[in-house]
Amino acid sequence: MALETEKVKVGLLGCGIVGGSTARILRDHASDIAQRAGVEIEVSRVAVRSLAKHREIEFPPEVLTTDPWQVVTDPDVQIVVEVMGGIEPARDLILEAIKNGKHIVSANKELLSTLGQDVMEAADAAGVDLLFEASVGGGIPIIRPMKESLSGDRVRRVMGIVNGTTNFILTRMSETGGSFAEALQEAEHLGYTELDPSADIEGFDAAQKLAILASIAFNARVRAGDVHREGISKVTSSDIAAAHDLGYEVKLLAVAELDEGEISARVHTAMIPKTHPLASVRDVFNAVFVEGEEVGELMFLGRGAGGPPTGSAVVGDIVEIARNVVTGGKSPGCTCYVPARIRPQDQSHVRYYIVLSVLDQSGVLSNVAGAFANHNVSIASVRQEGVGDEASLVLVTHTATEGEHQATFTDLQSLDVVKNIDSTMRVEGASERG
Repeated sequence: MALETEKVKVGLLGCGIVGGSTARILRDHASDIAQRAGVEIEVSRVAVRSLAKHREIEFPPEVLTTDPWQVVTDPDVQIVVEVMGGIEPARDLILEAIKNGKHIVSANKELLSTLGQDVMEAADAAGVDLLFEASVGGGIPIIRPMKESLSGDRVRRVMGIVNGTTNFILTRMSETGGSFAEALQEAEHLGYTELDPSADIEGFDAAQKLAILASIAFNARVRAGDVHREGISKVTSSDIAAAHDLGYEVKLLAVAELDEGEISARVHTAMIPKTHPLASVRDVFNAVFVEGEEVGELMFLGRGAGGPPTGSAVVGDIVEIARNVVTGGKSPGCTCYVPARIRPQDQSHVRYYIVLSVLDQSGVLSNVAGAFANHNVSIASVRQEGVGDEASLVLVTHTATEGEHQATFTDLQSLDVVKNIDSTMRVEGASERG
C-alpha cells in the first residue's frame, strides 16, 4: 500500500568530499530525482565538524549541527546517510538511527567489512533498509547487480582492481619504467593518496572492499580479517619489465573464489595477461570481473573514488529507499545465509612467476626441477639466460597450493646452485599453457 508523504527527509553524517557531492547532486538533479523516486527528497539535517568551514553547497543555519546525535534522533529524518568513515562513532550512530526507525545509506567500507554484521542484523530486525553501494568501487554499480541481478546465478569468482591509488602507481611504473618511489611521489602530487598512504599501498583498503564483495557474491559473511593481504611496495621496475617481456601487466588484484564450499579471498600483486580485460584498466580506474555459472564473465568498470562518482552511488541508494518509503516496500537485506568456510591461504590454488639467479653449470636445471617436483609443483615454462658464471632462470608454474609453492621456495634457497630468488609473483587470469 502506498504511503502518503510530501517529502522524504535525509540527514547527513559528514559533509566532506562525498557528503558534499551527495548534497549537491540531490540539489542539482532535484527534479529528475523526484520523478524517479516518486517523491521529493530534501536534506534536512547535516552533521559537520565545523560550522565555519566553507562547503561545496550552502545550507540554512538551522540544518547544520556539530552534534551528530541530533541527526540520528531527529523525528523528521527518515534516511540517515553515513559518510563520516571509521568504526566509531559511526557504528553507534548507525545503531541509534536504526533504533529510531531510520533507513541507512553508508559508504563506510571499514565498518561494513569488520563489524557489518552488527548493523545489518539490527537493520533486518528493525525492518529498515541498509544500503551501501558506495562502499566498493565509488560510482561503479556492483553491489546491487550482484545482490539482485545475479541472484538467480551462482557466482564462482570475483577478481578486481578496487583501489585507484595503487592502480595509478602501477600504471605509471608500467608506462614510464620508473620506480615505485617515483610513481608514489607523482600520486601524492596529484592528490591521489591520503596523508598516510599505507592503507592503499599495503592493501588494507582493497581487502576491506573484497570482504564486502565476497560476502555478497557467495552469500556468506566474509570479514576483512579473513582476506590474505599483500601490498605493492616491493614491486620493482624489473618486475614490471619482466612481466612485459612475458606479455603480462602487473596489477594489485583482489581475488575471491568459491571452491568446494570454501572461500579463498586474497589481495596481492599479480601478473595478468595483456589480453585480459583487467590488464587495460589504467590510472585511478577500478574494475570488477565477475564469473557466474550461467552468465559467464562480466566486467564492471568506472571511477572507483572521488566525490562525484561516490556521491552518485550514495544518491542511487537514497532514491531506492525513498521509493520504498512511498510504496511501503523494502530492499533485500543481508543475504549472508551460508556459513562461511574460509580456506587458509596456504591451501589456496595459485600459479607463480619466479626468477632465480643460479650457477651457469650442468645439472642446475635438474636440481631446480627436483625442488619443484618434491612439493608437487609442476613447471609450465622455463627460460634460461646466461650472464658470465651465473645464469637467470625464469619459470612459470602450473596451479598448485600456496603452501606447496612456499615450501618449494624454501628448498630452492637451500640449493648450492641457487644464488638468489630474485623475484616471485603470482599469475592470475592466464591459461595453463604458461
